[in-house]
Amino acid sequence: MSDETSGGPVRDTGDDTGTDTGAETFDETGLHEAEQALREARERLLEVPAEVVVTNHVMGLYELAAIHLSADPPDLVSAALAIDAVAALVDGLGDRLGDDAPTLRDALVNIRMAFVQVKGATGQSVPGDEPSGDEPSGDEPSGDGSPA
Repeated sequence: MSDETSGGPVRDTGDDTGTDTGAETFDETGLHEAEQALREARERLLEVPAEVVVTNHVMGLYELAAIHLSADPPDLVSAALAIDAVAALVDGLGDRLGDDAPTLRDALVNIRMAFVQVKGATGQSVPGDEPSGDEPSGDEPSGDGSPA
Protein backbone atom coordinates (compact mmCIF):
# COMPACT_ATOMS: atom_id res chain seq x y z
CA MET A 1 0.00 0.00 0.00
CA SER A 2 1.34 3.46 -0.79
CA ASP A 3 0.28 6.97 0.04
CA GLU A 4 -1.03 8.53 -3.16
CA THR A 5 0.18 12.02 -2.16
CA SER A 6 3.78 11.18 -1.34
CA GLY A 7 4.30 7.92 -3.18
CA GLY A 8 5.78 6.43 0.00
CA PRO A 9 4.61 3.40 1.93
CA VAL A 10 1.80 3.77 4.43
CA ARG A 11 1.57 1.48 7.43
CA ASP A 12 -1.74 -0.42 7.76
CA THR A 13 -3.34 1.11 10.83
CA GLY A 14 -6.33 -1.19 10.88
CA ASP A 15 -8.68 1.53 9.70
CA ASP A 16 -9.48 2.49 6.15
CA THR A 17 -8.49 6.16 6.42
CA GLY A 18 -5.09 5.57 4.83
CA THR A 19 -3.35 7.68 7.45
CA ASP A 20 -0.41 6.69 9.60
CA THR A 21 -0.70 8.04 13.14
CA GLY A 22 2.85 7.09 14.04
CA ALA A 23 1.61 4.96 16.94
CA GLU A 24 2.95 1.75 15.38
CA THR A 25 6.36 3.32 14.78
CA PHE A 26 6.49 4.60 18.35
CA ASP A 27 5.40 1.24 19.74
CA GLU A 28 7.96 -0.63 17.65
CA THR A 29 10.71 1.80 18.63
CA GLY A 30 9.71 1.67 22.30
CA LEU A 31 9.58 -2.11 22.19
CA HIS A 32 13.02 -2.30 20.57
CA GLU A 33 14.45 0.07 23.19
CA ALA A 34 12.86 -1.93 26.03
CA GLU A 35 14.25 -5.18 24.64
CA GLN A 36 17.71 -3.62 24.34
CA ALA A 37 17.53 -2.29 27.91
CA LEU A 38 16.49 -5.73 29.14
CA ARG A 39 19.42 -7.38 27.32
CA GLU A 40 21.83 -4.85 28.85
CA ALA A 41 20.39 -5.36 32.34
CA ARG A 42 20.77 -9.12 32.00
CA GLU A 43 24.37 -8.72 30.86
CA ARG A 44 25.14 -6.49 33.88
CA LEU A 45 23.43 -8.93 36.21
CA LEU A 46 25.55 -11.80 34.91
CA GLU A 47 28.65 -9.87 36.03
CA VAL A 48 27.46 -9.72 39.68
CA PRO A 49 27.98 -12.78 41.91
CA ALA A 50 24.67 -14.43 42.83
CA GLU A 51 25.34 -14.10 46.57
CA VAL A 52 25.50 -10.32 46.17
CA VAL A 53 22.11 -10.22 44.44
CA VAL A 54 20.56 -12.55 47.02
CA THR A 55 22.08 -10.50 49.87
CA ASN A 56 20.53 -7.36 48.40
CA HIS A 57 17.14 -9.06 48.32
CA VAL A 58 17.55 -10.23 51.92
CA MET A 59 18.31 -6.67 52.98
CA GLY A 60 15.26 -5.45 51.07
CA LEU A 61 13.10 -7.90 53.03
CA TYR A 62 14.80 -6.76 56.25
CA GLU A 63 13.92 -3.15 55.38
CA LEU A 64 10.35 -4.19 54.60
CA ALA A 65 10.05 -5.79 58.04
CA ALA A 66 11.50 -2.69 59.69
CA ILE A 67 9.04 -0.45 57.84
CA HIS A 68 6.09 -2.53 59.02
CA LEU A 69 7.42 -2.60 62.59
CA SER A 70 7.83 1.18 62.65
CA ALA A 71 4.42 1.95 61.11
CA ASP A 72 1.79 3.63 63.26
CA PRO A 73 0.26 1.28 64.24
CA PRO A 74 2.80 -1.49 63.56
CA ASP A 75 1.70 -4.17 61.12
CA LEU A 76 2.97 -7.28 62.88
CA VAL A 77 1.47 -9.70 60.37
CA SER A 78 3.33 -8.12 57.45
CA ALA A 79 6.49 -7.73 59.53
CA ALA A 80 6.35 -11.40 60.51
CA LEU A 81 6.02 -12.44 56.88
CA ALA A 82 9.02 -10.36 55.85
CA ILE A 83 11.08 -11.64 58.80
CA ASP A 84 10.17 -15.24 58.01
CA ALA A 85 11.28 -14.63 54.42
CA VAL A 86 14.63 -13.26 55.68
CA ALA A 87 14.97 -16.31 57.92
CA ALA A 88 14.17 -18.70 55.08
CA LEU A 89 16.98 -17.24 53.00
CA VAL A 90 19.55 -16.66 55.75
CA ASP A 91 18.99 -19.94 57.58
CA GLY A 92 18.36 -21.91 54.43
CA LEU A 93 21.39 -20.69 52.51
CA GLY A 94 23.78 -20.24 55.43
CA ASP A 95 27.40 -19.76 54.41
CA ARG A 96 26.49 -19.96 50.73
CA LEU A 97 25.68 -16.26 51.13
CA GLY A 98 29.41 -15.60 51.23
CA ASP A 99 31.26 -13.12 53.41
CA ASP A 100 28.01 -11.36 54.38
CA ALA A 101 26.46 -14.48 55.98
CA PRO A 102 27.46 -13.55 59.57
CA THR A 103 26.16 -10.00 59.11
CA LEU A 104 22.88 -11.31 57.74
CA ARG A 105 22.52 -13.71 60.67
CA ASP A 106 23.06 -10.79 63.07
CA ALA A 107 20.52 -8.70 61.16
CA LEU A 108 18.00 -11.54 61.45
CA VAL A 109 18.53 -11.77 65.22
CA ASN A 110 18.15 -7.99 65.55
CA ILE A 111 14.93 -7.76 63.54
CA ARG A 112 13.47 -10.70 65.47
CA MET A 113 14.26 -8.94 68.75
CA ALA A 114 12.71 -5.73 67.43
CA PHE A 115 9.59 -7.70 66.52
CA VAL A 116 9.32 -9.12 70.04
CA GLN A 117 9.83 -5.67 71.57
CA VAL A 118 7.20 -4.02 69.36
CA LYS A 119 4.79 -6.87 69.94
CA GLY A 120 5.27 -6.55 73.70
CA ALA A 121 4.96 -2.77 73.66
CA THR A 122 1.76 -2.79 71.63
CA GLY A 123 0.14 -5.86 73.13
CA GLN A 124 -0.83 -6.96 69.63
CA SER A 125 -1.15 -10.61 68.77
CA VAL A 126 -0.27 -12.21 65.49
CA PRO A 127 -2.65 -14.88 64.15
CA GLY A 128 -1.01 -18.30 64.47
CA ASP A 129 1.78 -16.91 66.65
CA GLU A 130 2.71 -19.10 69.57
CA PRO A 131 2.68 -17.34 72.96
CA SER A 132 6.21 -16.53 74.00
CA GLY A 133 7.94 -15.31 77.13
CA ASP A 134 9.79 -12.04 77.50
CA GLU A 135 12.90 -13.37 75.77
CA PRO A 136 12.92 -14.08 72.05
CA SER A 137 12.72 -17.81 71.43
CA GLY A 138 14.87 -17.71 68.31
CA ASP A 139 11.79 -18.80 66.38
CA GLU A 140 10.13 -15.36 66.45
CA PRO A 141 8.33 -14.48 64.34
CA SER A 142 7.11 -17.60 62.69
CA GLY A 143 3.41 -17.36 62.16
CA ASP A 144 3.01 -21.08 61.54
CA GLY A 145 4.68 -22.20 64.77
CA SER A 146 7.58 -23.85 62.95
CA PRO A 147 11.18 -22.76 63.38
CA ALA A 148 11.92 -19.89 61.03
